[in-house]
Amino acid sequence: MTPEFVLAQPEHLETIVDIYNQSIPPRNITADLTPVTVSQRKAWFEAHWQNPRYPLWVIVQEEQILGWFSVSAFYGRIAYQATAEISIYLDHLAQGKGLGKRIIRFVQEKMPELGINTLLAFIFKGNAPSLHLFAKEGFVHWGELPNVANMETHLESLVILGYQIPQE
Repeated sequence: MTPEFVLAQPEHLETIVDIYNQSIPPRNITADLTPVTVSQRKAWFEAHWQNPRYPLWVIVQEEQILGWFSVSAFYGRIAYQATAEISIYLDHLAQGKGLGKRIIRFVQEKMPELGINTLLAFIFKGNAPSLHLFAKEGFVHWGELPNVANMETHLESLVILGYQIPQE
């Protein structure tokens, strides 16, 4: 059975948080250093849920959530309204099965409908699998912020990747 991409609903939030918290211990995926709680993520979830321009999806297969991904506003000023950030988090058991590629392609196809022409990904330099995946899907290295994240065990550089819909 093929996984489906479904707009996230409030009842998915606990699983979304659980999957996100899996990304914290490796110290090369997210800048949070301690697990987040459902209550801490409620406002974030509602901001996505109430704004169709910046959706949050879950990946569902046989009634199990395998991960989630979102499109978020970039920088909040009006001139950047056609630019958004993509975030992808997969349950550790769902990684390495081609879902990341399907997600990126899905979001790239949705960009015109969402009024987005530029998609950004902010990925730690130490997260080689994600950097490789995004590069394979047409994202270009646009910059790097060296050693900006103190992960307690090491410093991480933040790589900025970008994808733009070709201009006609």
